[in-house]
Amino acid sequence: MTLTSRHTSPREGIDEAFRRLFWKFRWHLNRLPERLVEHGLPAGWLGYRWAPKETVRGYFARHGAEIPSAGAVDCSAGSFRTIHPESVARNPLPRNVRDLDELPADPGWWGYSFHDVPARRSLETFIATLPDCRMAFYTEGEKNNFYPGILNRDGRGLHLREIVFRPGHGKALRRGRRPLRVERATWIAERVYHNHSHWLTAHLPKLCLLKELGGLEHVMLPKRRNAAIDASLRLLGLDPAEFRTFDPDVPLEVEELTVLGTDRFRPELLRPVRAALVGETPPSPWRRVFISRAKSRGRRLVNEAELWPMLEKAGFERVLMEELAFDAQVRLMSETAVLLAPHGAGLTNMMFCPAGSQVVEIADLSYPNPNFYALASAMGLGYWLIRGAGIGPGHPLDQDLVVDPASVAAVLGSLEEVS
Repeated sequence: MTLTSRHTSPREGIDEAFRRLFWKFRWHLNRLPERLVEHGLPAGWLGYRWAPKETVRGYFARHGAEIPSAGAVDCSAGSFRTIHPESVARNPLPRNVRDLDELPADPGWWGYSFHDVPARRSLETFIATLPDCRMAFYTEGEKNNFYPGILNRDGRGLHLREIVFRPGHGKALRRGRRPLRVERATWIAERVYHNHSHWLTAHLPKLCLLKELGGLEHVMLPKRRNAAIDASLRLLGLDPAEFRTFDPDVPLEVEELTVLGTDRFRPELLRPVRAALVGETPPSPWRRVFISRAKSRGRRLVNEAELWPMLEKAGFERVLMEELAFDAQVRLMSETAVLLAPHGAGLTNMMFCPAGSQVVEIADLSYPNPNFYALASAMGLGYWLIRGAGIGPGHPLDQDLVVDPASVAAVLGSLEEVS
């Protein structure tokens, strides 16, 4: 067989060069709107579609105000104050895990994994005030999940832990609703604030911190709130009716906007919530509580009936959190020595268990969510992890669970040795 080489004709070479030039031109053309905004074109002129993002520290740095890692600044661009510098936790392993490598190392969409919790990095706590900000909101999905977005005075989207300027915010601003102008506002509402777990771990800590610092005067609350949110405010000694509210259908223009940067699992933020709602000296815990998800739409424990005789014999009482008012949930947890539950928002109530209480989570580790391990560690609680398995259709976060009774029995036996 004779091999012949194919020579590129001059015409083919010209065509290939033209194609490359065309795609390069198209790439630069697609980037042009973003570059124009970066160089000062108001983002609103292009419908807020290419608003660049930056952190609060990045905003101050761009305005020539370099902030020390644990410092403060007050300048024409605004003010910034570090409350807690970034730090690394020193948390114990789950009580029934002997080696770190037994824990899942998959960070999933959480940004950290079970494997990271023993030395998890906590973000800094800061309070910053910025001039001339614009805010937009939208909701989406079956649960009407809430998303806030903030544009600073330069048309850049502020990027905080759970507040990011998204395409939906640009769409909300393009609707043309006349913004409500506000002289001052302190902002605490994050993505999905109405979620029980997010409210307790992300929002109540901000309110406790602001109360301690005397900074509650200009806090704006969501107009749409559930009963548990208002009940938690009253337990903090705050009257929901005294706060100014915002309507998520109406954009805001704020002359002086104060925002907080926080970490959801920092002990210095979480433990004051327990102290405020339960008291500095809670009663000696004595209850053993099993949280049932029998009436929930997902993550039900399908073999709960098989497990219950064993749990009842071990002294557990079965509780449906949705049947209890919020203050009753707090009171119950303040008396709880051992809390056992499948993965779900009800476990967040461990925040009100006295330090030293034990928490047992049943979870599907094929889609590992380390948040309750991190929360238990931050609250000074013993944490135990039992591997369950997802069952049935749907996303792993919504699937029901099944657990081996022998795994539960083993942990119950070890708990007897601890208590």
